[in-house]
Amino acid sequence: MEVTSKSEIKDTGREQWGSRLGFILASVGGAIGLGNVWKFPYTVGKYGGAAFLVVYLIALFVIGVPILITEFAIGRKTKLNYTGALKELLPGKKWYLFGIVGVVVLVIVLSFYFGVAGWTLAYFFKSLSGAYAGASPAQVGGQFGAFLNSPMELFFWQFAMVLLTGMIVIKGVKGGIEKVSKILLPLLFLMIIGLGIKSITLNGASAGLDFYLNPDFSKLTSEGVLSAIGQAFFTLGVGAGNLVIYGSYLDRKNTIGGSTVMVSLGDTLAAILMGFIIFPAVFAFNIEPAMGPPLAFITLPTIFSQMKFGMIFATVFFLALFFACLTSTICLLEAVVGYVVDEWKWERRMAVLKISIFIFVLGLFQMMSFGPWADFKIFGRTIFEFSDFLVTNILLPGGGLFIAILAGYILNTSDLVKEINIGKGIKIDKYYTITVKYVAPLLIGIVYLQLLGIIKI
Repeated sequence: MEVTSKSEIKDTGREQWGSRLGFILASVGGAIGLGNVWKFPYTVGKYGGAAFLVVYLIALFVIGVPILITEFAIGRKTKLNYTGALKELLPGKKWYLFGIVGVVVLVIVLSFYFGVAGWTLAYFFKSLSGAYAGASPAQVGGQFGAFLNSPMELFFWQFAMVLLTGMIVIKGVKGGIEKVSKILLPLLFLMIIGLGIKSITLNGASAGLDFYLNPDFSKLTSEGVLSAIGQAFFTLGVGAGNLVIYGSYLDRKNTIGGSTVMVSLGDTLAAILMGFIIFPAVFAFNIEPAMGPPLAFITLPTIFSQMKFGMIFATVFFLALFFACLTSTICLLEAVVGYVVDEWKWERRMAVLKISIFIFVLGLFQMMSFGPWADFKIFGRTIFEFSDFLVTNILLPGGGLFIAILAGYILNTSDLVKEINIGKGIKIDKYYTITVKYVAPLLIGIVYLQLLGIIKI
Protein backbone atom coordinates (compact mmCIF):
# COMPACT_ATOMS: atom_id res chain seq x y z
CA MET A 1 0.00 0.00 0.00
CA GLU A 2 2.96 2.31 -0.60
CA VAL A 3 2.38 5.71 -2.16
CA THR A 4 5.46 7.29 -3.72
CA SER A 5 4.10 10.03 -5.96
CA LYS A 6 1.02 12.12 -6.59
CA SER A 7 0.34 10.15 -9.73
CA GLU A 8 -0.17 7.05 -7.64
CA ILE A 9 -2.85 8.69 -5.52
CA LYS A 10 -6.14 7.61 -6.98
CA ASP A 11 -8.76 10.21 -7.72
CA THR A 12 -12.12 8.67 -6.94
CA GLY A 13 -14.13 11.88 -6.95
CA ARG A 14 -15.05 10.99 -3.36
CA GLU A 15 -16.30 13.77 -1.12
CA GLN A 16 -13.65 15.17 1.21
CA TRP A 17 -13.54 17.15 4.43
CA GLY A 18 -13.62 20.88 3.80
CA SER A 19 -10.81 21.46 6.29
CA ARG A 20 -8.52 19.67 8.68
CA LEU A 21 -10.35 21.32 11.59
CA GLY A 22 -13.63 19.91 10.32
CA PHE A 23 -12.17 16.40 10.17
CA ILE A 24 -10.69 16.69 13.68
CA LEU A 25 -13.91 18.04 15.21
CA ALA A 26 -16.04 15.38 13.47
CA SER A 27 -13.66 12.62 14.59
CA VAL A 28 -13.53 13.93 18.17
CA GLY A 29 -17.31 14.06 18.13
CA GLY A 30 -17.46 10.50 16.82
CA ALA A 31 -15.23 9.33 19.66
CA ILE A 32 -16.91 11.34 22.43
CA GLY A 33 -20.14 9.77 23.54
CA LEU A 34 -21.73 7.80 26.35
CA GLY A 35 -18.41 6.02 26.90
CA ASN A 36 -16.69 9.28 27.85
CA VAL A 37 -19.46 11.32 29.41
CA TRP A 38 -21.46 8.52 31.03
CA LYS A 39 -19.28 5.43 31.47
CA PHE A 40 -15.84 6.97 32.12
CA PRO A 41 -16.73 8.81 35.37
CA TYR A 42 -18.46 5.88 37.05
CA THR A 43 -15.68 3.48 35.98
CA VAL A 44 -13.07 5.78 37.51
CA GLY A 45 -15.20 5.94 40.64
CA LYS A 46 -15.56 2.16 40.81
CA TYR A 47 -11.83 1.43 40.50
CA GLY A 48 -10.29 3.93 42.87
CA GLY A 49 -10.02 7.31 41.16
CA ALA A 50 -6.66 8.83 40.21
CA ALA A 51 -4.67 5.55 40.12
CA PHE A 52 -7.11 4.19 37.55
CA LEU A 53 -6.80 7.43 35.59
CA VAL A 54 -3.00 7.08 35.34
CA VAL A 55 -3.21 3.53 33.94
CA TYR A 56 -5.97 4.60 31.57
CA LEU A 57 -3.86 7.41 30.09
CA ILE A 58 -0.86 5.12 29.58
CA ALA A 59 -3.02 2.47 27.92
CA LEU A 60 -4.67 5.09 25.71
CA PHE A 61 -1.25 6.08 24.37
CA VAL A 62 -0.08 2.54 23.56
CA ILE A 63 -3.39 0.94 22.49
CA GLY A 64 -6.09 3.38 21.43
CA VAL A 65 -3.95 5.82 19.46
CA PRO A 66 -2.11 3.30 17.22
CA ILE A 67 -5.37 1.53 16.34
CA LEU A 68 -7.04 4.86 15.59
CA ILE A 69 -4.09 5.82 13.37
CA THR A 70 -4.46 2.51 11.53
CA GLU A 71 -8.17 3.04 10.84
CA PHE A 72 -7.57 6.54 9.47
CA ALA A 73 -4.61 5.35 7.35
CA ILE A 74 -6.52 2.46 5.78
CA GLY A 75 -9.40 4.75 4.95
CA ARG A 76 -7.23 7.50 3.43
CA LYS A 77 -5.20 5.05 1.37
CA THR A 78 -8.13 3.21 -0.18
CA LYS A 79 -10.85 5.92 -0.15
CA LEU A 80 -13.25 3.16 0.81
CA ASN A 81 -15.26 1.84 3.75
CA TYR A 82 -13.67 -0.78 6.03
CA THR A 83 -14.97 -3.79 4.07
CA GLY A 84 -14.06 -2.33 0.69
CA ALA A 85 -10.63 -1.35 2.01
CA LEU A 86 -9.89 -4.92 3.13
CA LYS A 87 -10.98 -6.23 -0.29
CA GLU A 88 -8.60 -3.85 -2.05
CA LEU A 89 -5.64 -4.30 0.30
CA LEU A 90 -5.98 -8.10 0.47
CA PRO A 91 -7.54 -9.15 -2.85
CA GLY A 92 -8.77 -12.68 -3.26
CA LYS A 93 -8.78 -13.34 0.47
CA LYS A 94 -11.55 -13.54 3.04
CA TRP A 95 -10.24 -10.90 5.42
CA TYR A 96 -12.99 -8.53 4.25
CA LEU A 97 -15.41 -10.60 6.33
CA PHE A 98 -14.06 -8.75 9.37
CA GLY A 99 -15.35 -5.57 7.75
CA ILE A 100 -18.81 -7.07 7.39
CA VAL A 101 -18.70 -8.16 11.03
CA GLY A 102 -17.77 -4.58 11.88
CA VAL A 103 -20.89 -3.30 10.09
CA VAL A 104 -23.04 -5.79 12.02
CA VAL A 105 -21.44 -4.60 15.27
CA LEU A 106 -22.23 -0.98 14.40
CA VAL A 107 -25.86 -1.85 13.65
CA ILE A 108 -26.18 -3.59 17.03
CA VAL A 109 -24.52 -0.67 18.80
CA LEU A 110 -26.82 1.84 17.14
CA SER A 111 -29.88 -0.24 17.98
CA PHE A 112 -29.35 0.44 21.69
CA TYR A 113 -27.27 3.63 21.42
CA PHE A 114 -30.11 5.54 19.76
CA GLY A 115 -32.37 4.58 22.67
CA VAL A 116 -30.01 5.58 25.48
CA ALA A 117 -29.04 8.73 23.59
CA GLY A 118 -32.75 9.53 23.48
CA TRP A 119 -32.78 9.50 27.27
CA THR A 120 -30.35 12.43 27.28
CA LEU A 121 -32.70 14.42 25.06
CA ALA A 122 -35.66 13.51 27.28
CA TYR A 123 -33.79 14.61 30.40
CA PHE A 124 -32.80 17.86 28.73
CA PHE A 125 -36.49 18.72 28.42
CA LYS A 126 -37.26 17.37 31.91
CA SER A 127 -34.56 19.66 33.30
CA LEU A 128 -35.74 22.59 31.21
CA SER A 129 -39.26 22.19 32.61
CA GLY A 130 -38.03 21.65 36.19
CA ALA A 131 -39.70 18.21 36.32
CA TYR A 132 -37.58 17.01 39.26
CA ALA A 133 -36.73 20.34 40.93
CA GLY A 134 -36.55 19.88 44.70
CA ALA A 135 -37.19 16.13 44.44
CA SER A 136 -35.69 13.72 46.96
CA PRO A 137 -33.29 10.96 45.84
CA ALA A 138 -36.11 8.43 46.09
CA GLN A 139 -38.40 10.61 43.98
CA VAL A 140 -35.72 11.13 41.32
CA GLY A 141 -35.12 7.37 41.19
CA GLY A 142 -38.85 6.75 40.97
CA GLN A 143 -39.19 9.16 38.06
CA PHE A 144 -36.39 7.42 36.18
CA GLY A 145 -37.97 4.01 36.85
CA ALA A 146 -41.33 5.26 35.56
CA PHE A 147 -39.60 6.65 32.47
CA LEU A 148 -38.00 3.27 31.70
CA ASN A 149 -41.37 1.56 32.08
CA SER A 150 -43.10 3.81 29.57
CA PRO A 151 -42.53 2.18 26.15
CA MET A 152 -44.20 4.94 24.16
CA GLU A 153 -42.03 7.60 25.81
CA LEU A 154 -38.88 5.57 25.16
CA PHE A 155 -39.91 4.98 21.54
CA PHE A 156 -40.59 8.67 20.99
CA TRP A 157 -37.16 9.82 22.18
CA GLN A 158 -35.45 6.98 20.33
CA PHE A 159 -37.22 8.06 17.13
CA ALA A 160 -36.18 11.67 17.75
CA MET A 161 -32.50 10.63 17.88
CA VAL A 162 -32.82 8.49 14.73
CA LEU A 163 -34.51 11.36 12.89
CA LEU A 164 -31.97 14.00 13.93
CA THR A 165 -29.01 11.75 13.11
CA GLY A 166 -30.43 10.71 9.75
CA MET A 167 -31.16 14.31 8.72
CA ILE A 168 -27.52 15.25 9.30
CA VAL A 169 -25.95 12.16 7.69
CA ILE A 170 -28.16 12.48 4.62
CA LYS A 171 -26.55 15.84 3.84
CA GLY A 172 -23.15 14.20 3.46
CA VAL A 173 -19.72 15.14 4.78
CA LYS A 174 -19.28 18.89 4.23
CA GLY A 175 -22.93 19.92 4.27
CA GLY A 176 -23.96 17.77 7.22
CA ILE A 177 -21.39 16.05 9.43
CA GLU A 178 -18.63 18.67 9.23
CA LYS A 179 -20.94 21.67 9.53
CA VAL A 180 -22.77 20.29 12.58
CA SER A 181 -19.53 19.17 14.26
CA LYS A 182 -18.05 22.67 13.95
CA ILE A 183 -21.01 23.99 15.94
CA LEU A 184 -21.67 21.21 18.45
CA LEU A 185 -18.12 20.37 19.56
CA PRO A 186 -17.09 23.88 20.66
CA LEU A 187 -20.44 24.27 22.46
CA LEU A 188 -19.98 20.88 24.12
CA PHE A 189 -16.57 21.81 25.51
CA LEU A 190 -17.76 25.24 26.66
CA MET A 191 -20.63 23.66 28.58
CA ILE A 192 -18.44 20.96 30.13
CA ILE A 193 -15.83 23.53 31.23
CA GLY A 194 -18.53 25.79 32.69
CA LEU A 195 -20.11 22.94 34.64
CA GLY A 196 -16.68 21.81 35.84
CA ILE A 197 -15.90 25.28 37.23
CA LYS A 198 -19.24 25.30 39.04
CA SER A 199 -18.67 21.81 40.46
CA ILE A 200 -15.18 22.44 41.87
CA THR A 201 -16.43 25.55 43.68
CA LEU A 202 -19.07 23.62 45.65
CA ASN A 203 -18.62 23.28 49.42
CA GLY A 204 -16.90 19.96 50.10
CA ALA A 205 -15.62 19.62 46.52
CA SER A 206 -11.98 19.33 47.67
CA ALA A 207 -12.49 15.70 48.75
CA GLY A 208 -13.68 14.85 45.26
CA LEU A 209 -10.69 16.58 43.68
CA ASP A 210 -8.34 14.65 45.98
CA PHE A 211 -10.03 11.37 45.00
CA TYR A 212 -9.75 12.24 41.31
CA LEU A 213 -6.25 13.75 41.17
CA ASN A 214 -4.22 12.18 44.00
CA PRO A 215 -3.39 8.57 43.00
CA ASP A 216 -3.33 5.87 45.66
CA PHE A 217 -1.97 2.83 43.84
CA SER A 218 -2.65 0.60 46.85
CA LYS A 219 -6.34 0.79 45.89
CA LEU A 220 -5.69 -0.33 42.31
CA THR A 221 -6.57 -3.99 41.79
CA SER A 222 -5.68 -6.22 38.84
CA GLU A 223 -9.31 -5.96 37.75
CA GLY A 224 -8.95 -2.18 37.83
CA VAL A 225 -5.83 -2.31 35.64
CA LEU A 226 -7.58 -4.47 33.06
CA SER A 227 -10.63 -2.24 33.17
CA ALA A 228 -8.42 0.82 32.57
CA ILE A 229 -6.89 -0.88 29.53
CA GLY A 230 -10.35 -1.78 28.26
CA GLN A 231 -11.64 1.75 28.84
CA ALA A 232 -8.70 3.21 26.92
CA PHE A 233 -9.48 0.87 24.05
CA PHE A 234 -13.20 1.66 23.97
CA THR A 235 -13.06 5.40 24.62
CA LEU A 236 -11.88 6.23 21.10
CA GLY A 237 -14.56 4.04 19.54
CA VAL A 238 -12.08 1.85 17.68
CA GLY A 239 -12.43 -1.84 16.88
CA ALA A 240 -15.34 -2.01 14.44
CA GLY A 241 -13.53 -0.07 11.72
CA ASN A 242 -16.12 2.73 11.75
CA LEU A 243 -13.48 5.48 11.66
CA VAL A 244 -12.03 4.05 8.43
CA ILE A 245 -14.87 5.87 6.65
CA TYR A 246 -13.81 9.22 8.18
CA GLY A 247 -10.25 8.52 7.05
CA SER A 248 -11.53 7.86 3.51
CA TYR A 249 -12.64 11.50 3.26
CA LEU A 250 -9.14 12.78 4.16
CA ASP A 251 -6.79 14.51 1.74
CA ARG A 252 -3.01 14.09 1.91
CA LYS A 253 -2.03 17.62 2.90
CA ASN A 254 -1.32 16.65 6.51
CA THR A 255 0.10 13.58 8.23
CA ILE A 256 -2.29 11.23 9.95
CA GLY A 257 -0.19 11.18 13.12
CA GLY A 258 -0.69 14.88 13.81
CA SER A 259 -4.44 14.73 13.20
CA THR A 260 -4.80 11.61 15.36
CA VAL A 261 -2.99 13.28 18.24
CA MET A 262 -5.50 16.14 18.10
CA VAL A 263 -8.46 13.73 17.96
CA SER A 264 -7.10 11.66 20.87
CA LEU A 265 -6.39 14.74 22.99
CA GLY A 266 -9.87 16.13 22.35
CA ASP A 267 -11.55 12.84 23.19
CA THR A 268 -9.47 12.34 26.34
CA LEU A 269 -9.94 15.94 27.46
CA ALA A 270 -13.72 15.53 27.29
CA ALA A 271 -13.57 12.43 29.51
CA ILE A 272 -11.20 14.03 32.04
CA LEU A 273 -13.25 17.22 32.22
CA MET A 274 -16.32 15.12 32.99
CA GLY A 275 -14.49 13.89 36.06
CA PHE A 276 -14.19 17.47 37.25
CA ILE A 277 -17.97 17.75 37.02
CA ILE A 278 -18.83 14.43 38.63
CA PHE A 279 -16.44 13.83 41.54
CA PRO A 280 -16.44 17.23 43.27
CA ALA A 281 -20.26 17.17 43.07
CA VAL A 282 -20.76 13.62 44.35
CA PHE A 283 -18.44 14.21 47.30
CA ALA A 284 -20.01 17.59 48.03
CA PHE A 285 -23.43 15.91 48.30
CA ASN A 286 -22.19 12.65 49.91
CA ILE A 287 -23.05 10.46 46.93
CA GLU A 288 -21.29 7.13 46.33
CA PRO A 289 -18.83 7.68 43.41
CA ALA A 290 -18.97 3.99 42.46
CA MET A 291 -22.74 4.12 41.93
CA GLY A 292 -22.37 2.75 38.40
CA PRO A 293 -24.56 3.31 35.31
CA PRO A 294 -27.37 5.20 37.17
CA LEU A 295 -24.89 8.01 37.91
CA ALA A 296 -25.97 10.25 35.04
CA PHE A 297 -29.74 9.74 35.23
CA ILE A 298 -30.35 9.33 38.97
CA THR A 299 -27.39 10.65 40.95
CA LEU A 300 -26.73 13.78 38.93
CA PRO A 301 -30.39 14.87 38.77
CA THR A 302 -30.48 14.37 42.53
CA ILE A 303 -27.47 16.65 42.91
CA PHE A 304 -28.88 19.25 40.53
CA SER A 305 -32.23 19.22 42.34
CA GLN A 306 -30.45 20.27 45.56
CA MET A 307 -28.26 22.97 44.01
CA LYS A 308 -29.10 26.66 43.77
CA PHE A 309 -30.12 27.27 40.16
CA GLY A 310 -29.77 23.49 39.81
CA MET A 311 -32.24 23.13 36.95
CA ILE A 312 -30.24 25.59 34.88
CA PHE A 313 -27.08 23.55 35.37
CA ALA A 314 -29.01 20.32 34.77
CA THR A 315 -30.37 21.65 31.49
CA VAL A 316 -26.88 22.62 30.33
CA PHE A 317 -25.44 19.24 31.41
CA PHE A 318 -28.01 17.12 29.58
CA LEU A 319 -27.76 19.34 26.52
CA ALA A 320 -24.00 18.70 26.53
CA LEU A 321 -24.58 14.97 26.98
CA PHE A 322 -27.07 15.02 24.10
CA PHE A 323 -24.51 16.77 21.87
CA ALA A 324 -21.92 14.12 22.75
CA CYS A 325 -24.35 11.35 21.87
CA LEU A 326 -25.47 12.98 18.63
CA THR A 327 -21.93 13.37 17.30
CA SER A 328 -21.34 9.67 18.05
CA THR A 329 -24.54 8.43 16.40
CA ILE A 330 -23.62 10.51 13.34
CA CYS A 331 -20.22 8.77 13.14
CA LEU A 332 -21.68 5.29 13.63
CA LEU A 333 -24.50 5.75 11.12
CA GLU A 334 -22.13 7.27 8.54
CA ALA A 335 -19.96 4.13 8.73
CA VAL A 336 -22.94 1.88 7.96
CA VAL A 337 -24.22 4.20 5.23
CA GLY A 338 -20.73 4.41 3.72
CA TYR A 339 -20.64 0.62 3.50
CA VAL A 340 -23.91 0.25 1.59
CA VAL A 341 -23.15 3.25 -0.67
CA ASP A 342 -19.73 1.82 -1.60
CA GLU A 343 -20.54 -1.89 -1.68
CA TRP A 344 -24.22 -2.03 -2.66
CA LYS A 345 -24.20 1.18 -4.75
CA TRP A 346 -27.22 2.64 -2.97
CA GLU A 347 -27.98 6.34 -3.31
CA ARG A 348 -27.11 8.13 -0.03
CA ARG A 349 -30.60 9.42 0.77
CA MET A 350 -32.20 6.01 0.25
CA ALA A 351 -29.41 4.31 2.21
CA VAL A 352 -29.93 6.60 5.21
CA LEU A 353 -33.71 6.13 5.12
CA LYS A 354 -33.71 2.32 4.89
CA ILE A 355 -30.90 1.79 7.39
CA SER A 356 -32.43 4.21 9.91
CA ILE A 357 -35.82 2.47 9.75
CA PHE A 358 -34.20 -0.95 10.17
CA ILE A 359 -32.11 0.12 13.15
CA PHE A 360 -35.07 1.90 14.74
CA VAL A 361 -37.13 -1.30 14.60
CA LEU A 362 -34.27 -3.28 16.17
CA GLY A 363 -34.02 -0.61 18.84
CA LEU A 364 -37.66 -1.09 19.83
CA PHE A 365 -36.78 -4.57 21.11
CA GLN A 366 -33.86 -3.07 23.06
CA MET A 367 -36.07 -0.48 24.74
CA MET A 368 -38.81 -3.01 25.50
CA SER A 369 -36.29 -4.90 27.62
CA PHE A 370 -36.54 -2.10 30.22
CA GLY A 371 -40.27 -2.53 30.66
CA PRO A 372 -42.69 -5.16 29.32
CA TRP A 373 -39.93 -7.57 28.23
CA ALA A 374 -37.70 -7.12 31.27
CA ASP A 375 -38.21 -10.78 32.23
CA PHE A 376 -37.14 -12.09 28.81
CA LYS A 377 -33.54 -13.25 29.22
CA ILE A 378 -30.76 -14.35 26.88
CA PHE A 379 -28.16 -16.27 28.89
CA GLY A 380 -29.43 -14.56 32.03
CA ARG A 381 -29.39 -11.05 30.54
CA THR A 382 -32.08 -8.79 29.12
CA ILE A 383 -31.96 -8.02 25.40
CA PHE A 384 -30.24 -4.69 26.13
CA GLU A 385 -27.76 -6.21 28.58
CA PHE A 386 -26.94 -9.07 26.23
CA SER A 387 -26.37 -6.74 23.26
CA ASP A 388 -24.14 -4.47 25.34
CA PHE A 389 -22.16 -7.45 26.69
CA LEU A 390 -21.77 -9.02 23.24
CA VAL A 391 -20.46 -5.81 21.67
CA THR A 392 -18.38 -4.47 24.55
CA ASN A 393 -16.85 -7.68 25.87
CA ILE A 394 -16.48 -9.83 22.76
CA LEU A 395 -16.91 -8.18 19.37
CA LEU A 396 -15.06 -4.89 19.85
CA PRO A 397 -12.02 -6.37 21.64
CA GLY A 398 -11.76 -9.02 18.92
CA GLY A 399 -12.11 -6.40 16.20
CA GLY A 400 -9.44 -4.23 17.79
CA LEU A 401 -7.09 -7.16 18.10
CA PHE A 402 -7.60 -7.97 14.41
CA ILE A 403 -6.80 -4.37 13.38
CA ALA A 404 -3.56 -4.46 15.38
CA ILE A 405 -2.57 -7.80 13.83
CA LEU A 406 -3.61 -6.53 10.38
CA ALA A 407 -1.34 -3.49 10.68
CA GLY A 408 1.52 -5.31 12.34
CA TYR A 409 1.68 -8.62 10.48
CA ILE A 410 -0.79 -9.07 7.61
CA LEU A 411 -0.07 -5.79 5.81
CA ASN A 412 3.41 -4.34 5.24
CA THR A 413 3.89 -2.15 8.32
CA SER A 414 6.62 -0.01 6.74
CA ASP A 415 4.36 0.81 3.79
CA LEU A 416 1.58 1.67 6.22
CA VAL A 417 3.94 4.04 8.04
CA LYS A 418 4.71 5.77 4.72
CA GLU A 419 0.99 6.37 4.15
CA ILE A 420 0.62 7.72 7.68
CA ASN A 421 3.52 10.17 7.22
CA ILE A 422 2.42 11.69 3.89
CA GLY A 423 1.88 15.44 4.25
CA LYS A 424 2.88 18.14 6.71
CA GLY A 425 2.96 17.49 10.43
CA ILE A 426 4.13 14.94 12.98
CA LYS A 427 6.06 11.99 11.50
CA ILE A 428 5.85 8.69 13.35
CA ASP A 429 7.81 5.51 12.82
CA LYS A 430 9.22 3.61 15.80
CA TYR A 431 6.38 4.57 18.17
CA TYR A 432 3.74 3.29 15.77
CA THR A 433 5.64 0.16 14.74
CA ILE A 434 6.41 -0.94 18.31
CA THR A 435 2.94 -0.26 19.70
CA VAL A 436 0.93 -1.73 16.83
CA LYS A 437 3.11 -4.84 16.39
CA TYR A 438 3.83 -5.73 20.01
CA VAL A 439 2.28 -3.65 22.79
CA ALA A 440 -1.29 -3.23 21.55
CA PRO A 441 -1.88 -6.87 20.48
CA LEU A 442 -0.46 -8.16 23.77
CA LEU A 443 -2.53 -5.89 26.01
CA ILE A 444 -5.72 -6.21 23.96
CA GLY A 445 -5.27 -9.98 23.90
CA ILE A 446 -4.95 -10.08 27.69
CA VAL A 447 -8.08 -7.94 28.12
CA TYR A 448 -9.98 -10.06 25.59
CA LEU A 449 -9.04 -13.36 27.27
CA GLN A 450 -9.83 -11.91 30.69
CA LEU A 451 -13.26 -10.70 29.57
CA LEU A 452 -14.02 -14.13 28.10
CA GLY A 453 -12.98 -15.75 31.37
CA ILE A 454 -10.21 -17.76 29.71
CA ILE A 455 -7.54 -16.34 32.01
CA LYS A 456 -7.69 -14.85 35.50
CA ILE A 457 -5.31 -12.11 36.59
